[in-house]
Amino acid sequence: MAKVFTIPVPPKFGKRRERTSDPRYVDGQRVLVEAMKYLAQADPVANRSAIELISEHVRTRFRMSDSPLA
Repeated sequence: MAKVFTIPVPPKFGKRRERTSDPRYVDGQRVLVEAMKYLAQADPVANRSAIELISEHVRTRFRMSDSPLA
């Protein structure tokens, strides 16, 4: 019969990593919103499916619970 030895490792309660925002995340959202604005101004009826596609992408990929700080 084998014996298993475990060496406990205490958690580190020191400095936490400073959270910084990712400018690419914010720029990506800005580009998507500008694309939806452009499509809505050009022809809202004809571009409705494209606007819905971009909107769905924003809702599923960039949810409010998502954070660029993670």
